[in-house]
Amino acid sequence: MRAVLLTGSNLEDSRAHLASVEKDFADELVAASRIYRTAPWGGVDQDDFLNQILIVDVAETPHELLARCQRLEQDAHRVREVRWGPRTLDVDIVALYGDGGEEITVDTPELTVPHPRAHERAFVLVPWLEVDRGARLGGRGVDKLASKLDDEVTPL
Repeated sequence: MRAVLLTGSNLEDSRAHLASVEKDFADELVAASRIYRTAPWGGVDQDDFLNQILIVDVAETPHELLARCQRLEQDAHRVREVRWGPRTLDVDIVALYGDGGEEITVDTPELTVPHPRAHERAFVLVPWLEVDRGARLGGRGVDKLASKLDDEVTPL
């Protein structure tokens, strides 16, 4: 299964936190975007985020992959106190694809894929397009979705 992951951090050594995810998936890594600086999303006053898209080929089920992502967050001492608040590490599953390239959807209390707000977030779409110009989300071209957004994301 191919997975598109979004990593984000705005606390402590953000670059090191993002690097820890890339290291954990090193053997499965297909592509990694540059790191982007993005303004916080969700109305909480906080520092800018560093974000990166990783595309990985994994053997886990979607829920096993979620558990792995949550373990990485826990290893970075992620605390969930404020929705959309500051964090040491966030690892989101943006999209999943089967071996034939078909989009996989998951809708359980624990996991929703594709990510329900990915199409609204330039900090997801812009780095994703960097590593996959033909990316599709929910049957739509990510390039078309990104062109409708005016949020600024800055590659570092």
